[in-house]
This record gives sequence, C-alpha cells and structure tokens, in this order.
Amino acid sequence: MNALSVSEALEQVLNGAQPRDKIEIAITDALGTVLAEDLKARITQPPFHASAMDGYAVRSGDIGTVPVRLRIVGESAAGHGMTGTLKAGEAARIFTGAPVPDGADTIVIQEDTERNEQEVLIQVSNPPGTYIRRQGYDFAEGDVLLSERTLLTARTLSLAAAMNHDKVSVFRQPRVAILSTGDELVMPGEKPNPEQIISSTPVGLAALVSRSGGIPDLLGIARDTAESLGEHIEKAKEADILVTIGGASVGDHDLVQEIMTDHGMKLDFWKIAMRPGKPLMFGARNHQRILGLPGNPVSAMICGRIFLVPLVKKLAGLKEAGEETQSLPLAKAVSANGPREHYMRAEYVTDKAGNRQVRTFDDQDSSLLATLARADCLVVRPVGDIAREAGAEVPVLALDF
Repeated sequence: MNALSVSEALEQVLNGAQPRDKIEIAITDALGTVLAEDLKARITQPPFHASAMDGYAVRSGDIGTVPVRLRIVGESAAGHGMTGTLKAGEAARIFTGAPVPDGADTIVIQEDTERNEQEVLIQVSNPPGTYIRRQGYDFAEGDVLLSERTLLTARTLSLAAAMNHDKVSVFRQPRVAILSTGDELVMPGEKPNPEQIISSTPVGLAALVSRSGGIPDLLGIARDTAESLGEHIEKAKEADILVTIGGASVGDHDLVQEIMTDHGMKLDFWKIAMRPGKPLMFGARNHQRILGLPGNPVSAMICGRIFLVPLVKKLAGLKEAGEETQSLPLAKAVSANGPREHYMRAEYVTDKAGNRQVRTFDDQDSSLLATLARADCLVVRPVGDIAREAGAEVPVLALDF
C-alpha cells in the first residue's frame, strides 16, 4: 500500500462522519456539548426598564434647570418595584437592577444628589434614558441567540440559563476508547524495570478528546499477544472511536492491524507521507472508527492533533471540524524538506519591531515530549519544500492542547 498524503488521509478519516444522536440534558451537565437545535429566548431580558445605577428616578422635564429640589415619594429596589406613577416635581429612590417607576425617564446617580429627609437636591441635568437599561436591551422573547452546532461553554451556558432554559437538546458526545499496546509499557506512577517506559500518551490523548467535545475512556495497556489485544479491543465495542497506540506497523511484534482485522475491522490505510507519524492506521468495524497511532509519543500526539481532533469535533457536531493554518515569517532558516509532509515543533517569538514570528526547534526527534511541551505551534512543511531563509512566510498550525 502506497503512503497517502496527509490531506488524502484526513479526507478518508472524516468521510461520512456525522454528529451522534440527539439527547436532552440539564444545562448543568451540558458543558462541552454541542447544541442540536437553535435555542430561542423564552423571556425578554431585562423584562422591564431597569436602573443601571443607585440613585434617584426622576422626570427629565423636572431637571432641565439645576439645582432643583424634588419630593421623594417612594423607593424601587431589585425585586420590589415602586407602585404608582411619578408625577411632576417628584423623585423615587432607586437601586441597581430595580424597575424604573412609571413616569420616570432618567436616573440621577446618588453622587450627583444631596438628600434632606423627604427631598432630594438634584445637581445635574440628565437627558432621557440616562442610566436606564431599556426593556429587551439584551434580548427579546423569541430571539434565536444560540444556533445549532454551537459549543456550550461557560459563556453560552450562562446565556442559555438567562434565556430561561433548564434543559438543552445536544448531540451525544462521542465516546473515544484509548488503548496502549506493548510489553515495554507501564502505567504512570509504577516503577519500570530497566527495559520499560511509562505509557504517557493516553493521558495526553484523553485531554485532546475532552478539549474537542468527546468523552475519553482509557483502556489501559494491552500486551503483545493476540489474547491480550483481543480482550482489550472487545472492551471498546461500544465506543464511537477506538484509538490504539503503537503496534500498527508490519514488524514481527506489531500485531494490532492483524488482530483488529480478526475482530472485524475493514482497513482503509496504514501509512501516510507524514513526519512524524508515517505508521498511521485507519479503518472501521460496524459503526466504530479505528485510528491506530504511532508508538512514539510525539508522533502519536501530533497525529492526534491532525486526525483525531477533527474527527471527534465532527462526531460531536461542531460546525468547523477542520484546522486552519496561518502564515508567519520564520525567525531562522530551515533546510529543504524530504518526501513526507513535516510538522515541525516550533514556538512563537517576537522580533525587535514587535512582529510575531515562528522559530522551529533544532531537534525534531519524535520521542522528545519535553520539546513538544515547549512548543506552541507546528510549522507545516510541504513534501519536497525547498530550504527557507529567515523571514520567509510558512504555514503554521497552533498547538492548543
């Protein structure tokens, strides 16, 4: 099988991916989910003309010439408005958020007044509408304020609550099973023997999944036997996506592809023209999509950023599942690229004039997690790209995980 380009591979990974089924949940449980339908306001906000400040509600016609004394005839507080209508020569004490009494059309803040028992001295002349939040100033009943495919965040959930919704219809979050493979691996916190390493990648991939709108399920470590792999694979039968780490190539100890096929996977591809990340497997069994990532931690994380994140977003129902690059100048030269699209770890820097640039790291080895942690972006080098001098514009993909 010839190696696919990154764009060809991504097209196959995303082909036919659709949002999961719709469910109704409480807004208190909806953080990170995606709306499955437009959300209309059930009330008008504010529901009445409300004061934006503490002070006095008055008629603007009474304060055209100042200073002027007005008789205090009532008080309006939040949740306890004043009854009756304000007449000429009258004022009402008012507090922030309280309803503006009928007849009043402006608010004079308390700093611009002096009170003397049942009278208030108004020292400024305000035009109508001053410090008044008009009824419907934020939104009106029936307004569509959150559209289908909107990600529910702290901000959008606060708005949904203000719209008087206690439940929302959302797309079910895709469940992503994550499986490490290899006799050389031990779990974080365990003491490895001299020939073992820590299985760190699942933790990073789980964070990627959560940030993208999915629910991760860590399956642990499958050993390099058909029995162990098969047992762990069967645990993931109900997942929307099964992600395996390592063992997807064609070496003597790389069993994942063979065992996955035995368990019903139809293989689409298993290698791509990408650096890091050539041994990338993709296939499906029934409803489940299977993504086999490389064993090297940096390769797995970058492939997760390029392939897993858009897939999870699309299944979660987000409007935009693709990833866009921006063009930035290089802070230092890079050599010519080879036959694979290269995703070089890099960092944003600023030149002396304050302009943003990007600087690649010297060592791009696919095992260096410390370098990945320092990076905040990837410089994308096309296949066969020529050497680029400092100042040359290059495509850059943000690392937001």
